[in-house]
Order: sequence, then C-alpha cells, then structure tokens
Amino acid sequence: MGNPPPTAAGTAVPYRWRWLILVVMLIAEIMDLLDASIVNVAGPDLERSLGAGPAALQWVIGGYALTLGAGLVLGGRLGDRYGRRRMFLIGLAAFTATSLLCAVAPNIESLITFRLLQGTAGAMLLPQGLGLLRENFSGTELTKVFGIFGPVLGLGGIIGPVLGGFLIESDIAGLGWRAVFLVNLPIGVAALIIAAKAVPRRPGDRTVRVDLVGAGLVAAACALLVLPLNQGQEDGWPLWTWLCMAASAAGFALFALQQRRRAAAGREPLVTPGLLRKPAFTVGLGGIALFFGGLVGTQLVLTLYLQIGRHFTAGHAGLGNLPLALGTAIGGAVSGAVLADRIGRAVVQIGPLIQLAGAALLWYELDGLDPSAFSIWDIVPGVTIAGIGAGMVIAALFSLILAAVDDHEIGSASGVLSAVQSLGGSIGVAVFGSVFFAQAKTGEFAAGFRHALIVQACLLAAFLAITFLLPAKSRPESEQHGVTPDARDTDAPPADLATQGRRA
Repeated sequence: MGNPPPTAAGTAVPYRWRWLILVVMLIAEIMDLLDASIVNVAGPDLERSLGAGPAALQWVIGGYALTLGAGLVLGGRLGDRYGRRRMFLIGLAAFTATSLLCAVAPNIESLITFRLLQGTAGAMLLPQGLGLLRENFSGTELTKVFGIFGPVLGLGGIIGPVLGGFLIESDIAGLGWRAVFLVNLPIGVAALIIAAKAVPRRPGDRTVRVDLVGAGLVAAACALLVLPLNQGQEDGWPLWTWLCMAASAAGFALFALQQRRRAAAGREPLVTPGLLRKPAFTVGLGGIALFFGGLVGTQLVLTLYLQIGRHFTAGHAGLGNLPLALGTAIGGAVSGAVLADRIGRAVVQIGPLIQLAGAALLWYELDGLDPSAFSIWDIVPGVTIAGIGAGMVIAALFSLILAAVDDHEIGSASGVLSAVQSLGGSIGVAVFGSVFFAQAKTGEFAAGFRHALIVQACLLAAFLAITFLLPAKSRPESEQHGVTPDARDTDAPPADLATQGRRA
C-alpha cells in the first residue's frame, strides 16, 4: 500500500486503514508491557524447572529491560533510515520468534540469552509505533489516538503479573512457566498479518547515518553496569565488579563526548547533544532512573516475598500485585485529571512523600507480622498508599522533564527518557533482587523486604531532591508527541514528522 492520494487542494486523503495501524501499535506496546512484568511470578517455577538461582532469575527479568533500553534510540534511527514499516515488521517478527525461543529454552543459560535477544527485538519494534501514527494521523485525530494510549497501556501493565500467575498456575498442557512466553505467539502472528496489510509502504531516508559507534558505547556501558549488580551479591563483590562499574561510568562519559564530537563534525548523533547541556533534562534523566529503579525493584520484591517468603502460588502472587496496581491507577488519575496542570512540579514532590508514607506503613505491617497467619490483607494498606504516590509521579514526570527541551528536540528527548526508564528498571531488578536474596537465603524474608524498603526510601529521597531542579510547569500532553500547531501545519515529509514523535 502506498501513500494516501492527494486531493485537488494538495492535502492528503486520510489513509483508509489507519485505525488498523493503531490496533497493531497497541498490540506491540502491550506485548512489551506483558513481557516486562509477566515473568515476575515465574521465579519458583524457573527454579524447579531449570535450577535458576537468584542471579539467574534477576537476569531473566532484568535482562530484557537492559537490551530494550540500550537499543531504543538506535531502533528509532534505523526506522528513520530504512523505513518504519520495514523495521516494525522485522521487529515484530523477531519479537514473536524470540518469544518462542524463550518458551522452548532447555536451560537457564539459553533462557537468559533469548531474553536478551527479545529485548533487542523490542528495541527495534517499539520506536516505530508512534512514528507510524504520526505519519498516518493528524490534527484532532492524532490527539485522540494519544488519548487512547494511556488507559490501554495502563491496563497492559496491570494484567502482566495477573495473567502470568494464571498461566503458570493453570499449567496448561504441562507447560508451566513456558506458557507466559507462548502467549505472544498467536498475538504476534495476528499482529504481523494485520500490519503487513494495513501499514503503508513509505521509503526511509537513506541520507540518515546511523551512529553504530555510539550505540556500541551505550550497550557496553549498560552491560558493564548491570553485570556486576546482578552477579556481585552471589560472588561476594570481588574486585572485578567494582572495576566494571568504574568502566561503565567511563563508558557513559565517553559516549557523551563522542556525541558532541560527532555533532560538531556535522554528522548525526544518536542523541541531540544540546539535550545534555540542559541541566533540567540531565537531572531529569537521573530522576527517571532513580524513580523507576525503585518502583520496578519494589514490585519485584513484593512478588518474591509473596511467593518465596509466604508460599503464595503464582496465581495468588499475581493477584497480590493488584493493590499496587490499583493504587497506581488512582494516583495517576488524580494527578492527571486534577493536580498536574494546577500545581505543576509540586505533584512529583507530593508523590514520593506519599510513597514514603506507604513504605513506612508497610515496614510497620511487616515488622509486626505473624508469619503463620499471614494474609495479603496484612500489607494491602501500605502497598496501596505507596502505589498512589507512584501513580502521581508517573502521570506527570515525563511531561515536566520534556518542558525543559526545545520543540525540535522532543523526539530525541522522548527516546532518551524511555531508554533510561527501561535501564533504570533493569538496575532496580539487580539491586533490589540482591538486597532481598541476601536475607532470603537465611530465611529472613520479611527482613529482606524491609531492607528493600530502606533502599527505596533512599532512592525516593534522592529523587525528591532532584525534583526541585525540574521545570515548574509541564509540557502539554499533545506537544509531548509533536502535535504542535507548527508540526501540524508544516509541509515537511512524513519521515521528518515521524522523528518528532516519541521513539518508545
């Protein structure tokens, strides 16, 4: 299918199959959300089936987020050069294929490898989605499309652990944990068929140069950071773990220098160098990493505590995540509908304070717990309050950070923020998993959870300090996706417009 035919006035007729494009974009995003969280409840099953230890489990869960985050910006540039339809179909096919490989993995080493490949496929797939929507929707329709994304993706994030727990506990055809990956096959194949028919063929811009050196530096720096965090606790923190983390810091510094030099030489960098000269944006990156590292890490510890410490089944552990999900939904609704526009930056300062209150209540609940008579209701109040605070932050954080960047930098800035969000989650899995398992191996499961709450409190305190350096007001929701009056009225070609959209 080609470009929409022009009318006599020179404007494009709306593309016939554009709403099917929205459907497949949502399917791709939901597949990513499910795979980021659905494995959380598979820990005991993986231990029984493949002999997965704590470090291996952290790699299975966090390895996906690691390669996803490390490759997101590169995936967006590949879409610019080779065309978004081509990269979307390649990414979707690879994501579906690697899901099958994960499902048939014969040992834990293979599963970890396939999860890393699955994250790489996701990095090629996800950046194309909103670019394709920008190419095929405009004006008020595009605003409505972005309005659909929030609730649908929020639901996808909530049902991940619940669906994973149901599939594992049901043990369909004796598949156990393998079913959490096989669920992607019918969804992925159906999305491929629809996408092949509905997504129009538009050429990429072969003048775009892909910065493979920069991409390699980012990937290496990320790996050098996450590797010791995952393995350090199990190996007793030998010298190599500290050397790796030092090399990671040097790698990120070298990447920033390389990006500036590439831009100064007139070549296209992965990240717009001007972004790294904006203090509010750079501290915002740190805030994103701190916040999502703590959020993803504590969600993992909650699931591990319920399954390993309190012997919940996978299904019950999945349902045990619902208070956190419900609290997050409430906080997001209050923030987005009531507070964010009125009080701006203050909403992301109130949020962590509420999270800290929830963590303090959860500490108290765990401290006075009778393990022999434990019920999920014992910790529901603390978990729910913490979720409300998290939801308030999530709803406003990205728009506040994006308010610090110029209009032409929105696409690059959004891609970087999404990549750091994924990497922060991967680091959170490594850190919080290590903290919990350090106590769990002696049977002190509640102590492991409480130690994780201390780490979260430290991260939230650091995040709260950072918020005072963010812009006072948020960028309007529509402008976060390039739907500004200038963007709508410009005669720039679709490929250029697509780069203004979020890359993840």
